[in-house]
Order: sequence, then C-alpha cells, then structure tokens
Amino acid sequence: MKRILGGLWGAGLGLLSLHAADWPQFRGPNGNGVAQEPGPPSKLEAGHIRWATDLPGRGLSSPIVIGDRVFVTCSSGPKQEQLHVICFNAADGSKRWERRFWATGRTMCHEKTCVAAPSPASDGRRIFAIFSSNDLVGLDLDGNLLWLRGLTRDYPNASNSLGMSSSLTVAEGVLIAMLENDSESFTAGVDVRTGTNLWKLARPKMANWTSPVVLKTAGQPTVVVLQSGQGISAVEPATGRVVWEYTDGASTIPSATPSEGVLYVPSHGVTALQPGPVGQSPKQLWRSPQLRPSTSSPVVLQGRVFTLNDAGVLTCGSADDGNRLWQLRLKGPFSSTPVACGHLMFCVNEKGLLQVVDISAPEGAVASELDLGNTVLSTPSIAGDALYVRSDAKLWKLSKS
Repeated sequence: MKRILGGLWGAGLGLLSLHAADWPQFRGPNGNGVAQEPGPPSKLEAGHIRWATDLPGRGLSSPIVIGDRVFVTCSSGPKQEQLHVICFNAADGSKRWERRFWATGRTMCHEKTCVAAPSPASDGRRIFAIFSSNDLVGLDLDGNLLWLRGLTRDYPNASNSLGMSSSLTVAEGVLIAMLENDSESFTAGVDVRTGTNLWKLARPKMANWTSPVVLKTAGQPTVVVLQSGQGISAVEPATGRVVWEYTDGASTIPSATPSEGVLYVPSHGVTALQPGPVGQSPKQLWRSPQLRPSTSSPVVLQGRVFTLNDAGVLTCGSADDGNRLWQLRLKGPFSSTPVACGHLMFCVNEKGLLQVVDISAPEGAVASELDLGNTVLSTPSIAGDALYVRSDAKLWKLSKS
C-alpha cells in the first residue's frame, strides 16, 4: 500500500529554481561529473577544509547542493532501519534541518554498501530521496514532507540480496526511479508533486546498480537513458515509451556518461553512441576495450574520456576515436567516480585519500593529495569553488575561501 501526502508546499517554493552552480543529483547537473568553473583549487591541503560536520549514520550517496543548502542522506540503527535526510548550510556546515523515517522495506545489503546508497536528486524546488529499502520521499527545501512511498509495499519482490543503489534523476518534471533486480524489475516515472506513478516500465530481470541519465541531443527530444546488462533503452520522460535501444550489452555497475549529445557506455570497454532520429538505433562511433572501467563511471572532459580500472590506473582516451592517449597510476582502490572542473579531476580512493589530477599535463599529473582519514565510497560533488566529500562519519567542504 502506498501512502501519499500531497499538497504541502513551503512558502516561496515556486520562486526557487536550479542555478548553474548547483549540483542537483549524482554526478552533477548533466549527469557526467563535470562542473562549471571556477571549481576547487588544484593544490588542496588541510587549510582548504572550510568545515567538517558529523553525520548520524552510514551513506554511499553523494551530497547534492541547491543554492546555499547541502543535502545528504544517511541510514542508522542496528539494521540501518532509520533513514535520514539532512540539510546543512553551505556557508558554515551548520544543520538547517533533519528528517527521519523508518524503513518499510528490506534493509539487507552487502557489508560494503548500506541502505543510504542511492543519491538524492532535486528539481530546484523539491528534494527527492530513495533508499535501498525502496522508501521514496519528496520534501520541499525547508524539509516539509510532500509525500512518502514505501515501494516495497507496492512491489514486494523488487530487491536483491546485495542492496539497491540506483540514484534518482529528474527529467522534464518527471522523477525517474530505477528498481531493477532479479525478480520484480522495473523503472518508474513519478509525479514530482504527488509521488504517484506516471508510468511504469518492465525491465530485464537482473541485479543492476547503474543510474538513469538524461541525454540531450541537438534536434532530438530529450530522453532518459536506462542501462542494464542487456544494453541501453532510451525512453521519453513523460510516458516511458522506448524510442531507441542498444542491445549489445552493458555493465551493471558503472553508468553511461552523456557529453555533447554523445553517450559513452561501459560496454565492451567503452562504446560511444550517437543517437539518431526517434525510432532508429543509435550510431556506434567507436568502441575501445582499452578504456574499460571498473566501479567508477567514465568522465568526459575537454575532448577526452577518462576511466579508472581495478588497479587504480586512470586511463585517458580520445573522445573522437577512443584511442588510448596516456595512463596514470593513482593510489587506489576506488569505489567513487571522479568529478571534474576545468583541467582538474578530483579522485577520492576508498581510504579517503583525495588526489587532484591535472589533465593538462602531457601524461597527466597528480597536482596534490589530501588525506581525509576516513573510508570514502561516495562520489564527491562540486558547487561553485567548493568540493563536498562525505564518508559514513563526516561531510567536508573544501574550497579556496
């Protein structure tokens, strides 16, 4: 049974919207991990930690940033059955509000992950959070509850034994939630105002930890890219109608990356696809086994494709043809995906070592390192000149001033 609490609107809600410096979802405004400049400094050191604040529970989800507010999800309790959505002030890290919910679905997951694994998303006026327990919640920016759904009550078999981790995205006013698994596998388009389904699309029955991405191509309608072990399905945000497919298989962990109308898919290494007219299969521009990623998703920056492998080797390839240009060994291992701004990439390994890579150097070079002293499995976020990193225990803001 689903519980819908609609019609609660905070004062001035309609006046808020997304801005260029916001980081409204996993891997940023375009779902590719790239931020607009100015970005954080290249020489990061302890003096650049503007603030660090304690968190009440575990979390692999990325922070998201809307205006002067930073939002984080956590899970706590003996069985991670308490779910947290927390808002901090970006200026000083003080807590603005916190909302807690009891999990209504399964909280079992692999010991490396946790119930707060999926990243939240925002449309600039609301915050949406989903947890591995398949609890989905909509809040306004002041923390007022708009609606709440325990999706396990509606779809009791939508789970896997390792835990769910697909993050949310918003496309043309529709919230996209992927609940893809070995049994009751589907993706839903959800009304951001009420939490009700606008559409529900059956998906391949296999465990899947990738996240949906929005792909915008000049002259073509915006589509949402759904990735699974079978390949890619591009769907209309408003209806869930499949408009094109790529059926040559894809990873179920690192997600595809959109950049300038091209989709870079973790498939047979990396495969670059260029969508055509609605109803036609995308054109394969190139395929490169040399660029095969591990857990981290690809990053596309300044005409080049970057991937991290199991050994912590950062590989740079040409976005034009997929040819490998250079490799740089970093200190791994990595679970998080790098984020980038200008000529800098920010890579945080599982031990909490933040490495800043200058990709303008002929073979790439590590510009600085900063040890945060905590295990970090979460992908960082960039907003303005600040980098936000979270562990199970803390949330940090690093910036120039």
